[in-house]
Amino acid sequence: MASGRDRAYEFLKDTVLGDPAMQGQFINEQELADRIGVSRTPIREALLMLAAEDLIRLVPKKGAYIPIMTMREIKELMELREMLERHAAARILEGDRSALKEMAVALETQRGLLLAEDPREFIEWDRRFHAALVAASGNQLLVRVYDGLRARQVTVGVAALGRAAGRREDVLAEHELILNALSEGDGLAASLAITTHLQATLKVLLAG
Repeated sequence: MASGRDRAYEFLKDTVLGDPAMQGQFINEQELADRIGVSRTPIREALLMLAAEDLIRLVPKKGAYIPIMTMREIKELMELREMLERHAAARILEGDRSALKEMAVALETQRGLLLAEDPREFIEWDRRFHAALVAASGNQLLVRVYDGLRARQVTVGVAALGRAAGRREDVLAEHELILNALSEGDGLAASLAITTHLQATLKVLLAG
């Protein structure tokens, strides 16, 4: 069973930090402790872990603050993701492509969430699609580095959905192109599809 600190850490990373509305806000420790069902001590321990990852800032006498992602940070995030995912795609095509089944499952689940009211549900499966792509490379260090981008990835994804009508449909089509290219063993098409997909999201965000 996960410890109170680990539960708090996962909840903060997946739910609180993944909510664009929380950017620029201070975290209410007591409210969070009540929601998770733990004392404030594991909450504070989790906040220290997140501060070490530069996901939050601890402000003396005020508490934990969730900074607003700047455009520079968003550009850097998408650039890093492009590098990691294109590398993972190349590794996949050098080995066993059976791991692509997880990407297919994630895509179909995401397709079923096309009309879901909560955009975070759709984006969570978006994240799983890309995480499955990276995991299929077989490089565990790469997987851990990519997982460290999780909170930022969800925040950016949810924000993009809210800024462009029809973005969900576009995401599904872009994911399908990536998966099809990998399934067919076409490295050039897979690399291009990944770049096109990530740049499309960045363009939406830059348009504001």
